[in-house]
Amino acid sequence: MGQIQLTSSDGHQFSAYEAIPSGEVKGGVVLIQEIFGVNSHIRSVVDGYAEEGYYTIAPGLFDRIEKNVELGYEADDMQKGIQFVTKMKPENTLSDIVAVTEFIKEKYPQGKIATIGYCFGGTMAWVSAGALDVISCSVCYYGGQIASLTDRTPKCPTLLHFGELDTHIPMSDVEKIRLAQPNAEVLVYEGVKHGFNCDARSDYDKDAAALAKQRSLAYLMKHL
Repeated sequence: MGQIQLTSSDGHQFSAYEAIPSGEVKGGVVLIQEIFGVNSHIRSVVDGYAEEGYYTIAPGLFDRIEKNVELGYEADDMQKGIQFVTKMKPENTLSDIVAVTEFIKEKYPQGKIATIGYCFGGTMAWVSAGALDVISCSVCYYGGQIASLTDRTPKCPTLLHFGELDTHIPMSDVEKIRLAQPNAEVLVYEGVKHGFNCDARSDYDKDAAALAKQRSLAYLMKHL
């Protein structure tokens, strides 16, 4: 477990956090960050999937703007994270995700790959599912822009997690996604807010996070 350096097709070099299972590798996971960078929480999520048998890498997607971004969850950090996202070009972000999939394929040529993302990463996991043939399934946690990207039909099985009380993603957006993409599996967790999976946030909900993780692991087991 630790930092590695990867290179995108345009020559951009970026950092990534890698965690290797101690036993049999069940598949690969590209774990896509929130707006707060590859911080201690995201690294812990990466470690958790590796403990479940998945070779997992979280790319430092903000490296194109600023290296080694690690933010907390206070209001000032949230504003910084939003500013980083507004400077991102989706095609570059997707290129960095592709670089991770290629790296995983070099290590485990026979293994299948999933994308899993949270918040900003949830949206990018959705985008990757519609753009990349190499992805065998995708899991999207509370991706705020998915409702505006419902024309991007996933090429692979896709699972979406949303909080019922998420003020950033109203239930009308969730219903829009359901109607536009009936083949996507959309799950809503009652009584929880945005970021319910993150144990570093005030909106963390232990029970909802555990249930979503259980369902995500079952999804990976089925499709990888």
